[in-house]
Order: sequence, then structure tokens, then C-alpha cells
Amino acid sequence: MSNPDELLVAISAAVESERSNQMSLTVVVGGAVITGRLAPEAVWRERVAEVLRDSDRLGPFSDVFAGGSREGRPSRGEAPTHLHFHLARILQGSLGIPETGGMYRVAIDDVSAWTVGDLSYSDR
Repeated sequence: MSNPDELLVAISAAVESERSNQMSLTVVVGGAVITGRLAPEAVWRERVAEVLRDSDRLGPFSDVFAGGSREGRPSRGEAPTHLHFHLARILQGSLGIPETGGMYRVAIDDVSAWTVGDLSYSDR
């Protein structure tokens, strides 16, 4: 049985309740470092659906993200189980992949370390 980090769950819950995309976070998952901004799950799903919809080959999968089943998603009032990153990169040395940022979904239980902030994010 897993024991998710209470602070990380609280951060995710705050992002979900505020529908904000301004919380920057860096996590370590399976040895990979992922850095970016968190998004509420609904906003993340909408954005992924838009990207898929624009693809000739992947268009049919957009419905899975746009409407899709609520199975496996926490109900209102339940603790979030995943972090939803947008504008995120997997860091490899001094390189961020992809350069423009991607959309990543990370299980909170899989996070072994984290810090507030995007390693390459700057307000300046």
C-alpha cells in the first residue's frame, strides 16, 4: 500500500480547486526529472484533446480525453492521484525535452522527490 506525500496531494488539490496553471513544480519519477507547470486535470484533458484532434492519425483518440469516462478519476472531495503538467520538459543534462514543453501525467505515488518551481522558469 502506497503512502502519497501529503504536501504534494495538497498542492495538486489546490491546483484542481483554483483551476490555475501558475504552480510550477519539478518532480523525480523513476529517475527522470520532469519540470513544468501544473494544470487542473480538466484543463489538461481539454488541451490534450485539442492536440489530438488536429492530428489525422490520432484524432479518434481525442474523445478519450475530451469527454471520456470518469472511471479512475477522483470524485469531487477525493484526494487527487495524479499531477497534470503542461509546458513541461524532461530534463536530460542541460537539455529539456521537448524544447517547447509537453503534456505529462504523473502518478503522485510514483514521485520520489520534488521541489516547488520550474528549473528553467523565470518571472523576468
